[in-house]
Amino acid sequence: MKKKLAIVLAAMMMLATMFAVTGCGGSEEAASEGSAGGEGGWAYIEGNGKLVVGLDDTFAPMGFRDENDKLVGFDIDLANAVGEKLGVEVEFKPIDWDAKEMELKAKNIDCIWNGMSATPERAEKLSLSKEYFNNKIVVMTESKDVVVKEAKDLANYTIGTQAESSALEMMQANEDWDSFADNVKDYKSYDDAILDMEAGRLDCIVIDQVLGNYKNTKMDNKLIQCDYDFGDDFYVIGFRKEDSDVADKVNAALQECIDDGSAAKISEKWFGKDLVILQDYEAE
Repeated sequence: MKKKLAIVLAAMMMLATMFAVTGCGGSEEAASEGSAGGEGGWAYIEGNGKLVVGLDDTFAPMGFRDENDKLVGFDIDLANAVGEKLGVEVEFKPIDWDAKEMELKAKNIDCIWNGMSATPERAEKLSLSKEYFNNKIVVMTESKDVVVKEAKDLANYTIGTQAESSALEMMQANEDWDSFADNVKDYKSYDDAILDMEAGRLDCIVIDQVLGNYKNTKMDNKLIQCDYDFGDDFYVIGFRKEDSDVADKVNAALQECIDDGSAAKISEKWFGKDLVILQDYEAE
């Protein structure tokens, strides 16, 4: 009898231990999941005390290096103004533009902010801010012999642009893309494309109008804008898909900068007029 009782008691103790371990494990798992859930979004930014901005440091006048190798530009100034509104430091990190989404996913940066165009593809992969700046994608050349009045005219020329750029995406989306696709060469930066055009290896480039106009303030041989352009190109800021609350915070801070006039001052500094907007992105 005592032996049977001992066996029963032992079995009960084993069951109690199993439930305790299972319960403890479940609590740890839940705690772990809760912690993981708190590692993103605004809580993550606020916890770090900074917003890390990824940018292409050759894209003047949005974000680039001056003669003293200091990062300057319209987006640099605007991001710093937004950081002040949010109460966090803004850290700028130059990245390979081709790898911008991988850098964001790996949390090497917290947002992509450097004249990045709003596209349906990016809206699927990222949380986007509201559109804050309007640009155009234009065709520019150094030669008056290059005449582009419609997209299919590009079939007559060699064309350069930046890899993974909105300019390349807009060309590819054009109905006449197949007629000039074989003539297009992409580069790591627009500077490289401009150098090749100066060397006679390209006839023209497809580029952001704001960048082309800025280059003309620095170049002896001015770029000529052709009659044809690929249309409006609105800039947005890209965040991790799960970080929509960060996008909301930045949108609110941008609105504050517009309301108090600081955004207009920054725009006037770089462009001579107020070009800042804030409107919802609507995929075509």
